[in-house]
Amino acid sequence: MTNSDPRAGDAVDKQKLEEFLQTESGGRAATGPAAIILFIVPLLWSLFQLWIASPLPYIFNIGVFNSTEARSIHLAFAIFLAFAAFPMFKGKHANHVPIYDWLLALAAAFAASYIFIFYRDLAQRPGAPTTADMVVAMVGLVLLLEATRRALGLALTIVAAVFIFYSLAGPYMPDVISHGGVSLSKLASHQWLGTEGVFGVALGVSTSFVFLFVLFGAMLEKAGAGSYFIKIAYAMLGHMRGGPAKAAVVSSGLSGVVSGSSIANVVTTGTFTIPLMKRVGFPATKAGAVEVAASVNGQLTPPIMGAAAFLMVEYVGIPYLEVVKAAILPALISYIALLYMVHLEACKLNMKGIERKVKPTMAQRLFSWVTIILGFSILTLVVYYGVGWLKGALGESAPWILTVLLGVIYLALVAYSCKFPDLDEDGPDADINELPPLAETFKAGLYYLLPVVVLVWCLTVERFSPQLSAFWSTVFMMFILVTQKPLKAFFRKSGNVGELLRGGVVELGDALVTGARNMVGIGVATATAGIVVGTVTLTGIGLVMTQFVEYISGGNLLLILIFTAIISLILGMGLPTTANYIVVSTLMAPVIVTLGAENGFLVPLIAVHMFVFYFGILADDTPPVGLAAYAAAAISGADPIRTGVQGFIYDIRTAILPFMFIFNNQLLLLGLTGWFDLLVTVFSAITAMLVFAAATQGYWFTRTRWWEVVLLLLVTFTLFRPGFWWDQVYPAMDQRPATEIFQRIDEVPAGEPIYLRASGTAISGEEVTKVISLNLPKAESPEQRLAQAGLELSRQGDVMAVDFVNFGSVAEKAGISYGWTIDELEIPNDRPPKELMFIPAFLLLGLLAFGQLRRKAREEAIAEPA
Repeated sequence: MTNSDPRAGDAVDKQKLEEFLQTESGGRAATGPAAIILFIVPLLWSLFQLWIASPLPYIFNIGVFNSTEARSIHLAFAIFLAFAAFPMFKGKHANHVPIYDWLLALAAAFAASYIFIFYRDLAQRPGAPTTADMVVAMVGLVLLLEATRRALGLALTIVAAVFIFYSLAGPYMPDVISHGGVSLSKLASHQWLGTEGVFGVALGVSTSFVFLFVLFGAMLEKAGAGSYFIKIAYAMLGHMRGGPAKAAVVSSGLSGVVSGSSIANVVTTGTFTIPLMKRVGFPATKAGAVEVAASVNGQLTPPIMGAAAFLMVEYVGIPYLEVVKAAILPALISYIALLYMVHLEACKLNMKGIERKVKPTMAQRLFSWVTIILGFSILTLVVYYGVGWLKGALGESAPWILTVLLGVIYLALVAYSCKFPDLDEDGPDADINELPPLAETFKAGLYYLLPVVVLVWCLTVERFSPQLSAFWSTVFMMFILVTQKPLKAFFRKSGNVGELLRGGVVELGDALVTGARNMVGIGVATATAGIVVGTVTLTGIGLVMTQFVEYISGGNLLLILIFTAIISLILGMGLPTTANYIVVSTLMAPVIVTLGAENGFLVPLIAVHMFVFYFGILADDTPPVGLAAYAAAAISGADPIRTGVQGFIYDIRTAILPFMFIFNNQLLLLGLTGWFDLLVTVFSAITAMLVFAAATQGYWFTRTRWWEVVLLLLVTFTLFRPGFWWDQVYPAMDQRPATEIFQRIDEVPAGEPIYLRASGTAISGEEVTKVISLNLPKAESPEQRLAQAGLELSRQGDVMAVDFVNFGSVAEKAGISYGWTIDELEIPNDRPPKELMFIPAFLLLGLLAFGQLRRKAREEAIAEPA
């Protein structure tokens, strides 16, 4: 416990925070003409991104860019700002841009826009670059690496340089990773002049999806939504035991909706939460660590997750809504567990909460919660079915009328908010000694929720693309940013409406610039990570990685997952989350899927990519380099290494989740059979995580003994993966001869998979055996169903030989090749539900609780006379 003033040393803290926020805020703050350029260029970048995301180019047939041209312009803006906004050496030229940086910025922008400027010429000579093409490509690669070093540090620069060197020096590499090598001409053409390398999928996602979501978050923050979410969290939880720490968890989760960045989350919410946690008794290290753990998890919170989540859309080939669906339950249980960890810490330290101005009775609190929950539920149903009815009744005029209706609702909510004090009157650095009333705080900023509602509506109900959904929600956010203060002045009959309107336009311009400058690091990171992806496709190192990982792991899936997690954490010490995800998923995701299938375990691709995504994010608080921990330590005054270690201890609950959802896909809401199955999955997962929190904290009702920790971990494992024990009693699959495949197809309805154990020669030349899931379409006969799946079989003794596989068919995508054989059928056994294992788990948990409560009563009885 610390008795020092939590606000001591604020000047030093702010100076340290500026170092950690350089990437987040877009680099140096120049003055003079340079400041004007560094305002105009990002402003133009934001306007360009809004233009290509809107339907206007197609309506007026002006300014239509294909994806390659848009990527080229996107990178040109990003790389120009990387040189103009970030100095060559830290601490030098912080307020002005030297002439050589302007020259480098212009040269880099020209190299990046080369594909756009000479698009038709390059299309006419694919794979045959001219001398000018070669020079531009090589200069572009060098300047991109330098821009990455400036904006993000050396780590990603070195990784990309190593992969370029590997491409050129393939014949001189050790035998296990050697390849034929590529010429300088081939390297330049592949990496810079096409869409396989720098201008590949990663930069495409940055161009189409990520920019708009970052811009949307910047506008929400500028409008005051970040402060609103923080104060809502305080009003809800600040009065509880260890309340400021619990408020930190909730506010960081809500701020994750706005920022999608660990470091930005720490410094936004941490300026409130860390001093208050210290005031109620949290040691500085633990106060910083709680904020770090909560902020890192902010990138896991839908609908606006870390930028890497948008890459899954392209890499996995699923809609963004499916990514959000898969992320919801893990994010929920992770935050609930952190709240519980904080509660246990508060119990151990015997902490108190912060006094409320007005103390409501238990009945009043219960009534408030029930009213809010019922109100939201009724409102959701009314909006969903009401809008659905209006769309059907109004026909083509529905979008216009619904837009007007949305505007009316916004005006009504702004008018209603005028009955309460503005949330930002105190400012983010204000000293909060008493908690604001929940009802007033909640009502004062209800209109901030409308843009998020629009975003979720467009994604989930209208099923718009992420790009179009972000566009409409951003346009609405622009309207709010300009009008909220003038409207409040109008309704309150106070202030100069015209002057406030001009101020709103200025704030909009600042938000557009801030959003663009926040994208500089992501833009160059996705481009540089594209070098790694390009090297994989150019050299075939992906197959080499499969063999290498299989060799060192012995084909054990758990060891492969541990190996992948370690790689993610190590790379994440220096790489931003987005680049880390691209590198590790490109190299390791196919390996996990392939080797899992060869060991008879089918791993969905989304589960593997979520696994990599989680560990890439956890690297933000992994000592000794976790930047989020350094940012939190700058606020708390604690040692950053100790803060990182403590934060990682809190985040162990998040670290076990990826392993659990690899082996239990229901945690990603995959394979559920109905509402009851969903409720059981949610309840068991949350309970398991709470039990795990108690085990790792060494405290439940009272301090736990070592054998209780072991039993709590056993209960956790059983609740997370009941199928492990059930498989020992009732095997999941029964093996049948492959010659019965046509009878089996007759038994399986269309849309449900059949499982085959197949073997054959892989591309690497090795003999492999793996289990394959094959979805067969509906047809009149089993043979026709197989043919429609692109597969022709013939009997060959006790097995079925693969005579033909149609390219691009379901069978080919499932991993079946010509010349392979189907050796066995895997038939799911009809067995009792695995959830029956919950019964002994809960009985054991009940016994442990009974024992702890008895021990706690004895300890209190002994302590009472003293």
